[in-house]
Amino acid sequence: MKKREKKEQLKNSEEGINNDLPEEGIDKEATDQIAVDKEIDSGETVTIPLSEYAAQLEEIDHLNQKADEFSDGWQRERAEFANYRKRMSRNLDAQKINIKIDIIKKYLAVKDDLERALKNMPAALIDEPWIDGIQLINQKLSNLLDGESIQSIPAEGAAFDPEIHEAISHEDNPEVKSGFIIEVVQQGYTIGERVVRPSQVRVAK
Repeated sequence: MKKREKKEQLKNSEEGINNDLPEEGIDKEATDQIAVDKEIDSGETVTIPLSEYAAQLEEIDHLNQKADEFSDGWQRERAEFANYRKRMSRNLDAQKINIKIDIIKKYLAVKDDLERALKNMPAALIDEPWIDGIQLINQKLSNLLDGESIQSIPAEGAAFDPEIHEAISHEDNPEVKSGFIIEVVQQGYTIGERVVRPSQVRVAK
């Protein structure tokens, strides 16, 4: 009795679906779609074909892959921009130092003249009042250089170093060991680890 009732319910369900379909042009795909619509309208669980489900999963994988590619590209661009900013900052700092060195060299030329004048000053002029003025100007220049982190290069009596010294002559000198500096002809200076100009020296051989 139960089997007969179940068959009748199934038959009535199929007849109800078929009554909603047009009499011609019916194919299996359309029937499946309408059956799904009926299930949606009735509020029951919706089922989709396996092929459609697989296509949706494939689309999700494709979108995830694109998202990963965009994320990787963004990370690379961000890293490249950070490196670019660092490089530009280093270049700007180097440019500032180059400009400072060019200006400082002009002051050094004046200081060289003052020091030569004081070094070769006749003994008769030592007590002249204006000599104190020249020495004061020279001291002000030295203070200015100190304020700009310009340091003099140790040279007198030191071993010759081609990185910071420039030899203008090599001479025999029994009082100075070979390879050591006899005299500083022109004082050299550095700023940080950079040489503004090397010290010009006479070297014992």
